[in-house]
Amino acid sequence: MSGFNSVGPVMRSGELAFAVAEAAAEDNPDKEIRVEDKRAYLRIETDNEMILRRETIERALGRPFAMNDLEVDLSSFAGQIETLPDAIRFYFTKKV
Repeated sequence: MSGFNSVGPVMRSGELAFAVAEAAAEDNPDKEIRVEDKRAYLRIETDNEMILRRETIERALGRPFAMNDLEVDLSSFAGQIETLPDAIRFYFTKKV
């Protein structure tokens, strides 16, 4: 399932993980979002770049959400990560 340029979070299974998966699809409409449910965790990935916006996660959760709360359930991730005040970006860059 994982590709060479796959990026995205690996979340501990639960309400937040499913909200993040929903937000990933909404925030990246031009991409194929792959969700691998391993019971204990969810691997949420796409190719090259994934953006997750706080407001989209809040909508999926139905309550306020702080971006740094994502770290609590973030087991791992693929790619590089950039944290912004209202979003998080997973991306792939080729090393020379």
